[in-house]
Amino acid sequence: MATFDPDEKPTVLLVDDTPEDLTLMSALLEDTYRVKVADRGDKAIKIAASDNPPDLILLDIMMPEMDGYEVCRVLKSSETTRGIPVIFLAAKMTLEDEQKGLAAGAVDYLIKPVFSSLLLARVAAQIALKANADWRRMRDEFLRDKNDYLEQQVTRRTHEVMAVLDVTILAMTSLAETRDSDTGNHIRRTQHYVQALARHLKTHVRFANELSDAAIDVLFKAAPLHDIGKVGIPDRILLKPAQLTPEEFEIMKTHTTLGCDAIQQAEQIVGTRVDFLRVAKEIALSHQEKWDGSGYPQGLAGDDIPLSARLMAVADVYDALISERVYKAAMPHDRAVGVVFQGRGAHFDPDMVDAFIEIQSEFQAIAQRFSDTDSALQKKMEYMANAIAEAP
Repeated sequence: MATFDPDEKPTVLLVDDTPEDLTLMSALLEDTYRVKVADRGDKAIKIAASDNPPDLILLDIMMPEMDGYEVCRVLKSSETTRGIPVIFLAAKMTLEDEQKGLAAGAVDYLIKPVFSSLLLARVAAQIALKANADWRRMRDEFLRDKNDYLEQQVTRRTHEVMAVLDVTILAMTSLAETRDSDTGNHIRRTQHYVQALARHLKTHVRFANELSDAAIDVLFKAAPLHDIGKVGIPDRILLKPAQLTPEEFEIMKTHTTLGCDAIQQAEQIVGTRVDFLRVAKEIALSHQEKWDGSGYPQGLAGDDIPLSARLMAVADVYDALISERVYKAAMPHDRAVGVVFQGRGAHFDPDMVDAFIEIQSEFQAIAQRFSDTDSALQKKMEYMANAIAEAP
């Protein structure tokens, strides 16, 4: 298809097996247009499909080997040449001939011998229509390319923003974990537990409306913030190797409200409601609530506990049971599953426990995939020893 350029003369291809007609029409057109000629249909098709195609074709109907109708049909069957307007030239034209020509794809016809004024007028009209079509095509291609570019930029920037968000969350939560007895892989394990459990429950009648793929993605990203409030708990309590006193435990329990308040402040700074921050607040505040209402900090029960927090409760407890800590040995997977099952309907949402039992092998695989290394545990022991030694 020709490229529209308002500063160039349009090109007209004359196709006729009569040399006299080619000479006559070339003389009429050459002052206004660049003229190319072909005395056979196959030559015309080759010129039309070249890198510099014509803007218009004047095509004789009566030619040997390939007549004008066949040439026109070939041109209109190709993506490369179908946009070139064709005007038929004929010694005579019946209504049937005209219908046949239009069916083949021609836009107009002229009767030979052609009057110069009529030829120039018909050619000029079709060239103008072609130029307008080329301009619209170029505009549409430009807008399509621009939209594609903008979409690529939006996608790239979205990926960058999400990467920054992920890194920020992991940095914050990893910093919080350095002050706790948990290792950094606790974060990764629990977020994958939550994701696996949510995916298994997404078709459950109780949870289908809340657990869309997008909602599960948000849960996965927000889960690492569940214990972010521990940053505000004093080392003498957070790292105490012995059992906490009732007074110390009350302080420890405030890590839920501390985390929620910190995220709440971030949400106020943003100035708009964001699903990620809403879910992060729910998990931070309510992951220690229990199904029977005996948890903290609000004593919520049943479905009053946010779905995200109920999922986190199962993930957090299972990981605490199967993980080795400086003050305890790891519990075998089967025993940990039994403990979680014993909490069905008391500590945990019964349907979530049932789902956990069904995919327990997936939990076990996640735990093995993100297991704590001996070096990580050694570093944690050294940190806790130093922190306790420095405590007043």
